[in-house]
Parts: sequence; structure tokens; C-alpha cells
Amino acid sequence: MEVISWMWREIHGSDNWAGLLDPLHPWLRREIVKYGELAQATYDAFDPHQPRSCCYSPGGILDRLGLAENGYRVSGYVYAATHVELPHFLQRPRHADASTTKESHWMGYVAVSDDAETQRIGRNDIVVAWRGTATVSEWFRDLQARLEPVKGQRYGHGEHTRVEHGFQSVYRSRSTSATRNKNTESSASEQAMAQVTRLVSLYRARGEEVSLTVTGHSLGGALALLNAHEAALVIPDLPVSVVSFGAPRVGNAAFGEELHGLGVRVLRVVAEQDLVPKLPGVLYAHVGTELRVDTRFSPYLKQGFHPAGVHGLETYMHMVDGYMCRRLGFRADAKRDVLLVNKKCAMLKEELRAPSRWYHQPSPRVRQD
Repeated sequence: MEVISWMWREIHGSDNWAGLLDPLHPWLRREIVKYGELAQATYDAFDPHQPRSCCYSPGGILDRLGLAENGYRVSGYVYAATHVELPHFLQRPRHADASTTKESHWMGYVAVSDDAETQRIGRNDIVVAWRGTATVSEWFRDLQARLEPVKGQRYGHGEHTRVEHGFQSVYRSRSTSATRNKNTESSASEQAMAQVTRLVSLYRARGEEVSLTVTGHSLGGALALLNAHEAALVIPDLPVSVVSFGAPRVGNAAFGEELHGLGVRVLRVVAEQDLVPKLPGVLYAHVGTELRVDTRFSPYLKQGFHPAGVHGLETYMHMVDGYMCRRLGFRADAKRDVLLVNKKCAMLKEELRAPSRWYHQPSPRVRQD
């Protein structure tokens, strides 16, 4: 794997990825896919029928999911409260999510690069990976399109900087009932920032370079922006970047301007056919730099209207892996197994579909609280 330590700041977005996107620099492509795989782990290790905890312990999650070669070790998990009063038509008493809408759900993790990866990329890279929508209550939160001022005791930026109510609620709300998880008395914001500040202090005490990369897909991409915004305020001189996939708009134009002023670099991977990045509406503004991909470039994907398949994170990583530039088609030497696209949805052309042998299901799951 390429050693990119000499240009890590450019790869991390110091110049908003100028000159690296069209054509897509192969080293940047590899980093985008890496962060996508770390975000995909939040889906692969999550059981929506038992949403209060991850299927694996922090020490074993990436190894169990076949991601040990990415060079990161998980330092801790993040839980988010989703206590919301669901409308009558969404209440399903026999569904696990209906019985846990006042509980904290496992929403992701904080990780840091190991020694080999740190040497390759030129700094200690802290990653916060946020899970996208997977439960009924989270879908309902997503649909509450209402702008409100950014909350939190560290802010105080006035009424002009606003973000979407549902996203902020998931990020900042605390659980109202007891669960087996010891983290549920604090918000996702507090949990994530406690781990990030601890790790930054640790590496800076050693005189080492450190960065923060926040990643997520869909709802996870929205939470990544809120997390990056807070981190840049709390630790002003920390290089902070966001790599998101299929993320909706999060706040108004003032929120985007504030992120830019704080030095947060945002790379949004957006599929031309994906509807989610167009949400919630015209009062919201996208931020950062866009890498736009297109399902029509891939010779392996179905064409037509497939909103769930186009929005899938594995579909996104397939398109990034094959992307060269806006003028050319899918590259012939793409590295990722195309069959991964069908892990969660049937987006592959029928003639390319294969038996389930292509997907390695990890060994029997052991519940870890």
C-alpha cells in the first residue's frame, strides 16, 4: 500500500482536495474507500432487532469484519438516544425497535490508526465512524425537517447558525430510561468528544502529529458534520476532515460558513441518482467539496429507478473504486470485489448475481454490552 506521509495534509483536505478529484488521485481513492469501509462496519456489526449494543467487543470488531488490514484499532463505542414519540401508524409493539424507542442505540465508534498505518499516512489519525439510519425511530427523526439553533454549552453563536432538528436531536439527546449500556447517561456528542479529546491529548503529549477524520453514510454523514463542527470548536488547532457518503443537507448557509471558518474540510461523495443528498429541502445548504459519481458509468449496476440500491454504501464504494474522472467511464483495474454491492441490496445486474458464498458472514455473534 502506498506511503502517503509526505502529502498527508493534501490528502486530508488542507487545500479542499484541489487537483485530486478530476481525475481522482489513486491515493485519495484508496483513502476514501478506507473510510467508507470503516463506516460500513457500523452497519455490519449492528442488529436492528437488538439495537442497544454492538455485536462485537471494541477490541475485536474490525478483525471480525475483515477490516484489520485497514490499520485501525477501536478505542470505544458511541451510543445515541432515540427517544421519540412515534406516531400511531409507526408503532409496532412486536417489533424490537418499537420497544426500545426510549433507549440508547449503538451508533458507531471511535478508532485510531495503529503504528503501521500511522507511519504510512504520516500522523495519528483518529476516526469517528457514525452509523446511518437503521431503525423505525431514526427514520422518523430524519423526517422532522425543522431548522433550529445549534445547541450545546460550547456554542453561543446566536440564532443565525441553524441545523436540522432531527439530526441534532440524535446527536445531543440523552436517554430517559435505564439500559444495560453504561454510556446511556451521556449524549452521543459527549461520548464522542470525550474520546477524541483524550486521544488528542495523549498524542500531543508525545509530540506527535494527530488529525481527526469523521465519516458516515446517510444519517451518519449528517452526524459526522455535527461532530466535526463541535470538534473544531473544542480543539481549534486540530486538523478536522469529514468524508461522507450519500449524506443529506444538515444546516443553513450560515452553518456551512461557520464550518468553513473553523477550517473543517468536508468531502461529500454524492451519487447522481441518489435522492437523499437532495433532502431535507431548499432552506438547507450543502457544505464542502463534492465528489459526484454516477451509476451509469459502472457496467455492473442496474440502471433505472432503484433508490435504495443507489443509496447503499457498498454501491457508493463500488462507484468510487471505479471512478476516474467526469469524462471517462469505469476503470478496468478496479480493486474491490463487485459482488460486495449485493451485500445489502440487489443492485448488480441479474447475470452477475452469485450465490451467498461471496459474502463472508463472521463467526457466531457474541453480544457485548
